[in-house]
Amino acid sequence: MFIGEFQHNVDDKGRLIIPAKFRNQLGEKFMVTRGMDGCLFGYPEAEWSALVEKTQTLSLTKRDARAFSRFLFSGATECEFDKQGRINIPTPLRNHAKLTKACVIVGVSDRFEIWDADTWQQYNESTEANIDDISESMGDFDF
Repeated sequence: MFIGEFQHNVDDKGRLIIPAKFRNQLGEKFMVTRGMDGCLFGYPEAEWSALVEKTQTLSLTKRDARAFSRFLFSGATECEFDKQGRINIPTPLRNHAKLTKACVIVGVSDRFEIWDADTWQQYNESTEANIDDISESMGDFDF
């Protein structure tokens, strides 16, 4: 399970250190793709495979299903660590998440997310301001 929040910088070559705590769970190869809310999603191979299976059940006749699949898979890249525990994030993914320097890597149960530090702060401020309403709506999901 991915939990916690870590701050690292992406360098000029697009390399980012992934926390050791996450590296141990990811194995040698894993996937990073565009995520929702302006971040990147990172998945271990098993979780990625489960996500692929779910998307294969989507109907090709549904416009939203096609759009979601394109969004998810066209930006996906297989990653592996260098000797310093860094990954290389391709330019299109860095552009999607507006990663320039300071980043926040957060654990979100079955995946991790990579955020631009300023975007993460804005997201948190907005979410915290509405957490009571968000918590109340979780009842709709049997939470």
